Amino acid sequence: MSKAFKELGLNATPLAGAMPAFCASIPVGELRGICEQARARKARLVALWGSDETPRRAGYALHLALGFPSGLLWLSVPLSREDPHYPGIADIYASANRMQRATADLLGIIPSVDADRRKWLRHGAWPEGAFPLRKTVEAAARFAQGPDRYPFIPVEGEGVHEIPVGPVHAGTIEPGHFRFSIVGEKILRLEERLGYTHKGIEKRFEHMTLEEGAKLAGRVSGDSTVAYAWAYAMAVEGATGTEPPPRALALRGILLELERIANHLGDLGYLGNDVALSFGFSQFWRLKEDLLRTHAQLFGHRYLMDAIVPGGVAKDLPRGAGEFLSAHLERIEREVATLKSIYDEHAGAQDRFIMTGQVTPALAERMGLTGLAGRGARSARRLRNPALSAARSARGFAHPRRRGGARCGALRRGLRIDAPRAGARAAAASRRHPRAGRGGRCGRARPGLDRRLARRGADRVGDRRGEPHPPPASARSLLAELAAPRARGARQHRSGLSAHQQVVQPELQRRGFVKCINC
Repeated sequence: MSKAFKELGLNATPLAGAMPAFCASIPVGELRGICEQARARKARLVALWGSDETPRRAGYALHLALGFPSGLLWLSVPLSREDPHYPGIADIYASANRMQRATADLLGIIPSVDADRRKWLRHGAWPEGAFPLRKTVEAAARFAQGPDRYPFIPVEGEGVHEIPVGPVHAGTIEPGHFRFSIVGEKILRLEERLGYTHKGIEKRFEHMTLEEGAKLAGRVSGDSTVAYAWAYAMAVEGATGTEPPPRALALRGILLELERIANHLGDLGYLGNDVALSFGFSQFWRLKEDLLRTHAQLFGHRYLMDAIVPGGVAKDLPRGAGEFLSAHLERIEREVATLKSIYDEHAGAQDRFIMTGQVTPALAERMGLTGLAGRGARSARRLRNPALSAARSARGFAHPRRRGGARCGALRRGLRIDAPRAGARAAAASRRHPRAGRGGRCGRARPGLDRRLARRGADRVGDRRGEPHPPPASARSLLAELAAPRARGARQHRSGLSAHQQVVQPELQRRGFVKCINC
């Protein structure tokens, strides 16, 4: 058992699975004390949820997953059937707020009175006092649509205006309502309301076989089907004591990197679109579309659905696919490098990116930020599958990180540009595993394919800090030829100044370091 768990006074039991995980049960009176100690040891709140244990002749239970450096700790807190209340922990872990509210909506497990008790998922779809995830509620149950009077937190004062945005937006994106309280151009408060597309998936899982559940898990989020399918497969494999063959794990890693690259390419296009750089939008989405077609060609589905199944993978890479995939990813890497230079040198885009949405390391730590936002704020928090992390570490692959506070414009753009290039190298580096035979079983080794998967891309990992590779000096693609006139035009944003000076000088003037004479 981990030393950290012993210091917390817990008798944690190891759980079988692909990553180190432990479980323990604690009384409700010790919940806050354990969370405070875990927070002091830099543990992250990964998830909070509830369960109905009444069919087991018990009451209800609150569950927490805490991420420690030594592994995942699953805490269960038994609650009485008559009074399922517990002390809230949102003041310890800010990310617990919405999870506490969702658990209250779905199961009637209520935090203490000092917690935020506003509804989160109940958009008038079911009445107050009805809890869909309780075992007494049938999966086919329907409720009368009720009024949805959500109590937004008002901001008052001289010159304060409220601007509502959504939930219906101009693009084909998930609905969400955003309530901005502003004074001039300064945003005093932004309150979000999400959950409009809550579909009752948890209830559906209760009546499905493992095979049906695997298919549903891959459809929780369409553009993250690999991530959800792998998580479900890991849960099934851990519960049944199943160990996937090494090549199946390597193929899962490739699938996950391909999915991640596709999402980064799409978001990079949207970032260009958000700052009126339509050229960047069209080019990044052209790259994404090419990658999605490659997915369909190699794995039978543009978004890689049903490629991962409990026990292994549903489809192997065909012969010769490794060399084709490596060449395609290298081509993406070169074009992303060219587009990065365009984004960096476009003064209009940089004016909108620089100093937008700063997140300090202290704020990132308090909010428990992970992923791009966390790395942009110098936070290294992540909890990854060791099977994938080991393959990455063996090749010297490191996630790109930026120093200084995260700026949701400039740094998010920079990290997203680095990510698909690093991901392409990581996907190419997944190699040296036996071939997966029929049904995900191990067969004879096929080193030729493994070498082709890793050719060139695997050995060009570059700087350990995640610095991107510059494109070859001779690489002058059609993309660069098309972009050069646009970039030259952007440099005339302020006469006589280079693109970098055009961006930096106004910020220095704003901070009072230089005086504007002829602006």
